[in-house]
Amino acid sequence: MGAIDWYYVLDLILDADFWRASAMVVVLSVLTWSAGLVLGLGVALCKDSPVRVVRTGAEIYVWFFRSLPLLVLLIFVYNLPQLWPQAGPMLSNPFTSGLIALIISETAYIAEIHRGGLLGVPKGQHEAGHALGIRFLGRLRLIIVPQAFRIALPSLSNEFITIVKLTSLVSVISLNEILMVGQRLYTQNFKVIDTLIVVALFYVMIVSAFNALLSILERRLDVSRTNQSTVDSALPSQVTSLSKVERTPLSPHAPAVVSIDRVSKSFGAKHVLRDVSLQVREGEVVSIIGPSGSGKTTLIRTVNMLQDIDAGAIRLYGKDWIKAFEGKSWRAADFDRRITEIGMVFQSFNLFPHLSVLENVMLAPQYHKRGGRVKLKEKAMAALRRVEMQAHALKYPHQLSGGQQQRVAIARAIAMEPRIMLFDEPTSALDPELVNEVLRTIESLAADGMTMIIVTHEMRFARRISDRIVFMENGVIEADDSPEALFAAKENRVATFLLQSMH
Repeated sequence: MGAIDWYYVLDLILDADFWRASAMVVVLSVLTWSAGLVLGLGVALCKDSPVRVVRTGAEIYVWFFRSLPLLVLLIFVYNLPQLWPQAGPMLSNPFTSGLIALIISETAYIAEIHRGGLLGVPKGQHEAGHALGIRFLGRLRLIIVPQAFRIALPSLSNEFITIVKLTSLVSVISLNEILMVGQRLYTQNFKVIDTLIVVALFYVMIVSAFNALLSILERRLDVSRTNQSTVDSALPSQVTSLSKVERTPLSPHAPAVVSIDRVSKSFGAKHVLRDVSLQVREGEVVSIIGPSGSGKTTLIRTVNMLQDIDAGAIRLYGKDWIKAFEGKSWRAADFDRRITEIGMVFQSFNLFPHLSVLENVMLAPQYHKRGGRVKLKEKAMAALRRVEMQAHALKYPHQLSGGQQQRVAIARAIAMEPRIMLFDEPTSALDPELVNEVLRTIESLAADGMTMIIVTHEMRFARRISDRIVFMENGVIEADDSPEALFAAKENRVATFLLQSMH
């Protein structure tokens, strides 16, 4: 039995050809992975496109190139000039042919990884971006893709390692990479095992180096590792209690902010909204109550088109806003500009987890170019002070309690200086002891004259804060009156519901 020639092995480790081949592998791998990240994201987005032709094309691409062996694709691309002579000058270069084949193949695999990341981002993140007036591409760039990339990064890191190893196949078209250098040597001296030890060692070194770099990247992007005590020392540590401010009486001549006219919405055979009409005047606080499934949330989601409508119309400050024609929704030409006049706070908070509290509040004003960074930071801090959250400006959402997260969500909404606020059951996801801090914040907004529509199950709160209370059941407004009148009722369905809800 022959022994391994360790002197030969050590000599090859210092061989310049192996180091040049290693550099070739690194460049080829990085270029393939980088191009695959970009192109794969595009294919992943196309797979979820509402346009059927685009979606089908992306599905066929992924199916075909995941089915095709890379070796076959390499040989095909390298020999393509036989069918397309004009490509000869480019594809006759083994590096170029290998790079193109690897990118085509890996894009299909990386697209599926990206798609998993995109599906892992909660739907509420899209809705929060929409409510802030951030358009589709802006939502992708600022909200969705950063989160999806963090979710997919472990799998993307593994795919990079796979790409490094797949570069060995490019030797079949005579690229001078690590395996090719080794093959040339052992075909001359027949020291196959000795040479392959060196080949393996170089691959292990490359993989280990990039594995370490990618691990560092993962740690840097993982906001859950952020120190729990992250607080800006320059920010005030004392939280001032909100003083009770009496609301200015509502003017009988106040203009209508939102006018909902005979709006209907169905999900299949289920009618969620049936010919609903509602008007909310400037400075008015309207609470919507009712049993679960009555259409309360669906109704307020139609105001900023988080939910389309099948029939009816909605006007904003007397101007056309949303209409339905033949079962399809139409929105005003200036919808994207005017949607910032509507703020929304969600039941599940929907803060952006990859951004700090301050960055959450600053995101929409920055996107809409409401001023320079210094000015926007000051305005964001003012919004946080308004909800008593300035001392937590540099923390991340996961470091906050539910009540604190909801107050930050309120600050994020009011930072855009909306003319009306929508609250979708703002306390339903909170522990009982955290409810009051959020309700107190909402009351302070009402005291400042903010127009609000609030979907709530907090009956005492609705009675205390509202100018009007709307009771909905089975997609219909069954009652619309002052709190005093509704709570004074004794014999009707509203009275029964209120009695059950107060206990």
